[in-house]
Amino acid sequence: MRDPRLLAKPPVCRLGCLVLVRNRRGDVLLVDPDYMDGMILPGGAAKPNEPPHLAAARHLHTETGLNLRPTDILAVDFTPADRHLERLNLVFDGGTVRDDARLTVPPQHRSGLLGARFVPVRELPDVMAPSQAARVTEALANRALPVLLHGQRAT
Repeated sequence: MRDPRLLAKPPVCRLGCLVLVRNRRGDVLLVDPDYMDGMILPGGAAKPNEPPHLAAARHLHTETGLNLRPTDILAVDFTPADRHLERLNLVFDGGTVRDDARLTVPPQHRSGLLGARFVPVRELPDVMAPSQAARVTEALANRALPVLLHGQRAT
């Protein structure tokens, strides 16, 4: 039986669903948002009750045109509340795409993105905020963990 007090006011914590995609050269796909300094991994917040791997795929497609279905997690990064709500960020493994993969970034007025491109790993600290570059570096060094939905591997 559920305790109604737990559902009355659930804690506020947004779930960020990010995707790490590489090309065959090993470069990392980043997007350039107009609302913050530096580039970031593609992704965004999950909608209420949206499975996180599907949220990651949705944001990746919206922001870059890539249609991938990530099912493994490379890193979990908690960001405490400072300027924004606290956030738990899941970094999904988007796999490797061809070097000539076509990226389609929506118009800036709809998306808030200035562009997207593959960036060599050695250049990440030059184009990303330190915490963002550290997140990607850690994710690149990790082995993937499967995403589970009710105990079953997500597809």
